[in-house]
Amino acid sequence: ISGHFKGAEVSCCVKYFLFGFNIIFWLLGASFLGIGLWAWAEKGVLSNMASITDLGGFDPVWLFIVVGGVMFILGFAGCIGALRENTFLLKFFSVFLGLIFFLELTAGILAFVFKDWIKDQLNFFINNNVMAYRDDIDLQNLIDFTQEYWSCCGAHGPNDWNLNIYFNCTEFNPSRERCGVPFSCCIKDPAEDVLNTQCGYDVRLEGELDQQKSIYTKGCVGQFERWLQDNLIIVAGLFVGIALLQIFGICLAQNLVSDVKAVKSNW
Repeated sequence: ISGHFKGAEVSCCVKYFLFGFNIIFWLLGASFLGIGLWAWAEKGVLSNMASITDLGGFDPVWLFIVVGGVMFILGFAGCIGALRENTFLLKFFSVFLGLIFFLELTAGILAFVFKDWIKDQLNFFINNNVMAYRDDIDLQNLIDFTQEYWSCCGAHGPNDWNLNIYFNCTEFNPSRERCGVPFSCCIKDPAEDVLNTQCGYDVRLEGELDQQKSIYTKGCVGQFERWLQDNLIIVAGLFVGIALLQIFGICLAQNLVSDVKAVKSNW
C-alpha cells in the first residue's frame, strides 16, 4: 500500500509554477482595476454611478475595469487553487480560461468571415465617439492618440467632424472650432517645439488640396486596415502567443487536479 501511495503525489513543479503564473496575473488584474477605479473616482463616476450611462461614446476606463476584473478573478482562482490544492477553484480556473479562449476563437473566425460588417461597426463606433469627443477627457485623449498614431482624421475623413456640435460647419454653430478639426488631425511641423492646439481652426473652409498641406485627410478606418495588413505577422503572433498561454494554463490546472484526485483516492 505504501508503495502505491508513494506513486501518487502532487507535482511541486506544476503546483508552484501555476501559482507563480497566476500571481503575476492577479497583480496585473489588481493594477488594472485600481487604475480604472481611480480614473472613475477622478471623474466623479463613483460618487454618481448613474453618470456611467450618460456618456454617448466609449469610456476607455471600461477596458481597464473589465480586463482588470477578469484577470483578477482568474488570477485569484488559479493562485489560491494551486496553493491550497483546491480542485473546485482549479476547475473554475480551467473552465473560465477555456471559455475566454473559445470566445476569442469565435470572435476571430467571425471577424474573418464578416469583414464588411466589422468595418461598418468600426465606422459606426468611431463616428459615435467623434460625436462625444468633448464629453469625456479619457475618450478625447484616446481619439487624439488614435489620429496621431495612424495619421488620420475622422472615420473616413475630416468631414466626419461635422457630426460633432463644436466642429460642425452649420451657420448656427457659435463655437470658435466651427469648420475645424482637433489638433490631433494636424500634420506636425518638426520645427515647432510647442504644440499648437489651434492648428485645426477653420481648416475645413479651405479647399481639399490646401487641407492636405496642414491636416491628415485619410480616414482612420482605412489607415487601421492598412496598419493591420502591414503588421499582420506581429498581430497574428500576439494572438497565437496568448492562445498558447491559455492552453498551457488549462493543461497545468488539469494536471494539478488529476494529481490531487490521485492522492485523495489513496487516502
